[in-house]
Amino acid sequence: MDKRLLEILVCPLCKSTLHLDAEKHELICKADRLAYPIRNDIPVMLIDEARSLSADEIN
Repeated sequence: MDKRLLEILVCPLCKSTLHLDAEKHELICKADRLAYPIRNDIPVMLIDEARSLSADEIN
C-alpha cells in the first residue's frame, strides 16, 4: 500500500489515524477497535465492512 495514501486516510467513524497491518491486509483503527480490509490494493473504508478487533489484536 502506498505510504502517501496511508498518511491521508482516516477512520470513517472517528477520524483517527489508521495503522497498516500488512500481514492481514487491513487498516487498523485502535480507537474504535476496527479493522478495514484491503482488497486488490484498495482499502475498503466502509464501517459495515470492518471487523471488530479483540483486545489482544490491538497491541
